Amino acid sequence: MKDVLLKKEHFNGFVESLMSSYKVAAPVRRGEKSFAFNYITEAEDICLNHIPTILPPKKYFLPQHETLLEYDTTNGQDMQAFVEMEPMVIIGVHSCDIAGIQCLNHVFMDRPKDYHYQARHDKILLIGYECLRKCDQYASCGLMQTHMPTGGYDLFMTDIGDYYYFSINTFAGKGMIGLFDGFSLADAEAEKILKKIRSDKKKLFKNETDVSLAEIPSIFEWGFDSHVWDRTAEKCLSCGNCTNVCPTCYCFDVKDEPELNLSKGRRVRVWDSCQNETFAIIAGGENFRAKRAQRTRHRFFRKFKYPVQRYGKFFCTGCGRCSRQCMASINLKETISNLKKSWGEI
Repeated sequence: MKDVLLKKEHFNGFVESLMSSYKVAAPVRRGEKSFAFNYITEAEDICLNHIPTILPPKKYFLPQHETLLEYDTTNGQDMQAFVEMEPMVIIGVHSCDIAGIQCLNHVFMDRPKDYHYQARHDKILLIGYECLRKCDQYASCGLMQTHMPTGGYDLFMTDIGDYYYFSINTFAGKGMIGLFDGFSLADAEAEKILKKIRSDKKKLFKNETDVSLAEIPSIFEWGFDSHVWDRTAEKCLSCGNCTNVCPTCYCFDVKDEPELNLSKGRRVRVWDSCQNETFAIIAGGENFRAKRAQRTRHRFFRKFKYPVQRYGKFFCTGCGRCSRQCMASINLKETISNLKKSWGEI
């Protein structure tokens, strides 16, 4: 599929054509340095050049509160699966957040497959937007190699001056292009500009730490008993902010919410966090991670070791949200760096 160009002055018209067929979500400004993905009604509200939003777009794939089924025991055990989802488009997703969605795809489409997640996934179209500058001091997308587009989107747009360059990755993406007649085929000059932008970008997005990506498996192989976890836990408040804002954290709880007559109700899925003290309690009262240091270590190992063993990829996208939103100023990059420095001290 041949890539296309769109004059910037026609971007709002393209968005309006999408809104005539889909619900559309996009990053909007919430404060001076605060952004959120929201459903939009006006194309002018979109803020493409944003730092990572407060919550990642995973909230559309895995809602914070989701009804899984509704039940009625009035005349026996009647349960009906429930999926409340309309076709939608998410515009302006940065490559780090696309990487996060790809991680969730591995988890929820693994066996046993999560059909609620898949139903949502199949109704969501993604339009990525290329970062051409570093977000802030918390990001580590250079370390995690998520600053370049590597698939997982339907369309991906890059600012090349007077135009947006649209890379078409799926037939669904081509279908979105067909909704608006303002596009033109990308010519050799546009491709040359895009190539130059990507070349310059590689020089700008350098590793933000003194740890290389290749070193991380060895660091975490050794670091299970490191004193770094105790020192980090001394600051941690166990509030769960880090996991809630993480684009790859997916822990949840399932509860029944009966109506007052107790015969009808619903079963819901809600976000949970491995940082909560009660998270690892099992029947009988045993808690496998009662200590804060154990929970802190577990969170990092869920990013840099366990998914590597299971899926062959890191579950940190370098978006920096966990560090940006941490009330105790625990910095992911500093923690990894300290873990490397503590090598050999135990």
